[in-house]
Amino acid sequence: MTTSQETSSVHATSVTSRKSSDSASPTMTHHRQTLQLPLPIPDIFYSAAGGAHYSGAPVSEDDDQVIASPGKPSPPMDDTIRDRIMADLNELYCCRPSKEIFERTWRPDAVFEDPLVRCEGYAQYAPQWFAMPKIVSKSETISSRVMSFTRLPKRLIYSQTQEYTLRYIGFKKRIESIIIVDLDDDDKIIHMADQWNGESLSSWFGVNLLRRANALVTPWFVSAPKA
Repeated sequence: MTTSQETSSVHATSVTSRKSSDSASPTMTHHRQTLQLPLPIPDIFYSAAGGAHYSGAPVSEDDDQVIASPGKPSPPMDDTIRDRIMADLNELYCCRPSKEIFERTWRPDAVFEDPLVRCEGYAQYAPQWFAMPKIVSKSETISSRVMSFTRLPKRLIYSQTQEYTLRYIGFKKRIESIIIVDLDDDDKIIHMADQWNGESLSSWFGVNLLRRANALVTPWFVSAPKA
């Protein structure tokens, strides 16, 4: 009787010891690796990183789908209008101004401004463009990209990198710009702002006074064909 109880006690102790040993042994857990995919970068980022930084109103690739009336989306903007305007502006920036360009694309009372001038009307803005070939021996458009072409407001915004070679000394200067073009109902330019490096034009009184003076002085030295 005693021997049997001792045998049972030894067997139970052995089983308990084995279970404790098994539970104490280390275990390995395998985790599936996840593939890390790069997030897509918005297209507008390349426009800003490649040149100037636009600090004005946000732009969108869908801006030409502005709702004109409830339930009726406006038709897409005509690409031929955009291409004509950009082609004419490219001619001006490449020092090839002509009276035909201004008659076709600009309103006589349009405003043109950049960090150096603020021109009001044909008699002021046309001489600025006709003066460029006298100062610059070569002007080349390195790159340009449409950022937005909207119906309401009727506005074209694009980035541009232009390289100028100064006459006589051969010095080269590259300017990166955000160009904002406002159009009237006849698709003619009524206001154009060339923002160098994408920076908003100064609103300080002293700077604006100098810009207006520059616009008035240039026609004294450079003439443009009569409108």
